[in-house]
Amino acid sequence: MRETDLGGSTRLSSARLFTEGKSRIQVLQGTLDLIVLRTLRSLGPQHAYGIAARLEQVSGDLLKLNQGTLYPALVRLEQQGWIKGKWDTTENGREAKYYAITKAGLKALGEETQRWRQLSGLVEKLLGEES
Repeated sequence: MRETDLGGSTRLSSARLFTEGKSRIQVLQGTLDLIVLRTLRSLGPQHAYGIAARLEQVSGDLLKLNQGTLYPALVRLEQQGWIKGKWDTTENGREAKYYAITKAGLKALGEETQRWRQLSGLVEKLLGEES
């Protein structure tokens, strides 16, 4: 599915949010970035599997992230300087890249959270007018 962001650029997203009836809802790319940043702020450094597992847990298994969705988001966030990756050994003895939020990422998280709340408030207001 193609999505257009507020800046007008189109991108593909394959993160899925499963509702009670198991129908799929696309998760917008900016939303994924926001929740990854929030997860790293809350939990500290995590590898990709840890991030995905935490998001599934918090969402009650409604959010399912595949590698084709999460890794590009991590690369994008790292390129923006909002997270920093460092190779380390997991608790199972495997090598994995651990991601941590940076100072710039904390600032971006605050700004993006405010924007998200404004947008979601606007959408809620507009949907309420239909009633």
